[in-house]
Amino acid sequence: MPTVTPAEGTARRTDLRNVAIVAHVDHGKTTLVDAMLWQSGAFRANQDVDERVMDSGDLEREKGITILAKNTAVHYTTPEGEDVVINIIDTPGHADFGGEVERGLSMVDGVVLLVDASEGPLPQTRFVLRKALAAKLPVILVINKVDRPDSRIAEVVDDTYELFMDLDATEDQIDFPIVYACARDGRASLERPADGSLPDNDNLEPLFRTILETIPAPEYTPGAPLQAHVTNLDASPFLGRLALCRVHQGEIRKGQQVAWIRTDGTVQQVRVTELFMTEALERKPAEKAGPGDIIAIAGIPEIMIGETLADPEDPRPLPPITVDEPAISMTIGTNTSPLVGRVKGAKVTARLVKDRLDRELVGNVSLRVLPTDRPDAWEVQGRGELALAILVEQMRREGYELTVGKPQVVTKVIDGQVHEPVERLTVDVPEEYLGAVTQLLNVRRGRMENMTNHGTGWVRMDWIVPSRGLIGFRTEFLTETRGTGIAHHVFEGYAPWAGELRTRPTGSLVADRSGQATAYAMFNLQERGSLFVEPGTEVYEGMVVGENSRADDMDVNITKERKLTNMRSSTGEELERLVPPRKLSLEQALEFCREDECVEVTPDAVRIRKVVLDQKERARALAHRKRQ
Repeated sequence: MPTVTPAEGTARRTDLRNVAIVAHVDHGKTTLVDAMLWQSGAFRANQDVDERVMDSGDLEREKGITILAKNTAVHYTTPEGEDVVINIIDTPGHADFGGEVERGLSMVDGVVLLVDASEGPLPQTRFVLRKALAAKLPVILVINKVDRPDSRIAEVVDDTYELFMDLDATEDQIDFPIVYACARDGRASLERPADGSLPDNDNLEPLFRTILETIPAPEYTPGAPLQAHVTNLDASPFLGRLALCRVHQGEIRKGQQVAWIRTDGTVQQVRVTELFMTEALERKPAEKAGPGDIIAIAGIPEIMIGETLADPEDPRPLPPITVDEPAISMTIGTNTSPLVGRVKGAKVTARLVKDRLDRELVGNVSLRVLPTDRPDAWEVQGRGELALAILVEQMRREGYELTVGKPQVVTKVIDGQVHEPVERLTVDVPEEYLGAVTQLLNVRRGRMENMTNHGTGWVRMDWIVPSRGLIGFRTEFLTETRGTGIAHHVFEGYAPWAGELRTRPTGSLVADRSGQATAYAMFNLQERGSLFVEPGTEVYEGMVVGENSRADDMDVNITKERKLTNMRSSTGEELERLVPPRKLSLEQALEFCREDECVEVTPDAVRIRKVVLDQKERARALAHRKRQ
């Protein structure tokens, strides 16, 4: 039962805890939530449940990453027999989806910080921890994957302490409990196991117990008017828009009249038609909810993230949710290529594209859509190129045809000087690639901050690099390190413009007429560079069909056919061997793009093309640029 602290006049709900799980990519957040759900009896023993059950979207499952923050609730019975509900928010690990993390942190009273027992704290760990410490939330450290053969538990714990010191944590915050776990096997212990061995306990009991002891129960003032904060949005096919809220004060009931306080300060009376609470993975109807509960309500079609639901008699707004500024932008517009509309049922008009971008804005707090000087194109700004590429990929699957420009950085003018975003990059590479990676980052105007050699044959480097330099960096980096290097970056701040960057040393092979690509023409062209198309592919003037091995662009005729004669050839055509083309994915195509190129995206193809298709106009523009 709630215990009242007379000094403050506040009470606590001891039967409830709200916690967010934060960590770097692939350190096992979603797997840990899985294990917690299983062990709290959320599923039947014979129930067919997917692995990483929280990653419900198609893209999430394919890429194996979390994109949207989601909440679930587990029931835990204490040894004393008390039933406690633990609301868990599973957050993404990529800084590109940092808006999701910030939103998740506004709903909870504490954080479980996961760190890999071998990799240790990485940039994203720093990013999410900085947010948690700024919000003054208590932290539980979970060292996950202790059974890895290369785990180094003691060093990782020391590194984490250093990170807390770096981020100016208070004494209370540094005094955090440590749990050693293996989320995949659903085991946790407070005793440090030997490196590479499993925790001595065979369930997650120690973790649940630590959560109850460390994370404070939700506080509220008895008799205070209702305050609920909208932190996320969802949609239901039957009920329309659902607002996910955290109740801070008071009670909210189904069918109740509440005051809806918009972000601009206007107040409107609305009725809560449905009220749901989460149990495991299902939303179940509920009659009422009290302070600390995380609920979903229906009945307000226009509601937005960051707004407040309050008492109609005494409306008190809660502070809006703030997220970091966008750093990367790209232009998204309708498809303007000659092959537009070839896909049956595709959405090609400007109105449809604009509606879809507006819909995305509703639930995605870290995106912005700005108009451009063209009526059929818009500038979309986001945190990183991954977030924007995922938006384009989602739209492509929904049947939209788009033209997408090269990702650019969002600049700011500070004291009359242009500043650009810079990122903190952490690179782990085998020693032999040290020189190659250093050169790669020097070309991109990077600055090395520190370098540590663990003596294991691997080197870790910290760099500060302009965000522009990291567009397209990953592919080149993986090529240079033969796929062994690990790189992670996170937004650091703004710095003066670093000057021109030339990151791609090669030019493009551009088709100079429309038609079908032929094997004969391709056989003659493949010495000039690598091709992206296969024989029989339809091409048009201005379409990029390959990469030139030299620095400048070259216009080529890829549709040339062999002249037939009535002479018999001693060497048959079957001897001509074509090198298989390089098939570029959407992300690779965006990385490959130059300033004067863009990507045509349709439901069944991704093509790179020049912004100006006409060969003569392009040549004219190039001559003009050279004269300047």
